[in-house]
Amino acid sequence: MKQAADGEDWALSGESIAVSAAFEGTEAIAEARAYARSFLRDLQAVHGVPVQVRAMGNVQLVVSELVTNAQKYAPGPYLLTLEADGGAVAVTVWDSEPRLPVVQGFDPVRVGQHGLEIVMALCRSFEVHREPVGKRIRATVDLADNPIRDVADRAL
Repeated sequence: MKQAADGEDWALSGESIAVSAAFEGTEAIAEARAYARSFLRDLQAVHGVPVQVRAMGNVQLVVSELVTNAQKYAPGPYLLTLEADGGAVAVTVWDSEPRLPVVQGFDPVRVGQHGLEIVMALCRSFEVHREPVGKRIRATVDLADNPIRDVADRAL
């Protein structure tokens, strides 16, 4: 893992708190999850931002799924950026593969390839953008339970 911003762990811009790191290789998936966990713990301890236990797990799962896809489908390293702002954490993964991911339709008998379905179910928003080199995927996870969304989900 290589830290961005010349080794600075926290980059503050306005009200957001962000970190970035480059990863490569299969063992980097666990490193990326640990990086996310450390970011969330520091949000609480250093910056006083409340992070619910569910959010801690959801962010780590989203990071795991997105970096697993980058490691599996894109050649070379990938960049993970975590940014806390407005009661949520945006998880952004850039990789060098220009093909955009395709979310599979619901199929309970399909083995595997459910990662993006999981990510989309956990996130407030999900975006995919082509870049001049590769693509960027951004998923935003709430740091606190959203009672309005939870009630709407239960009504379905």
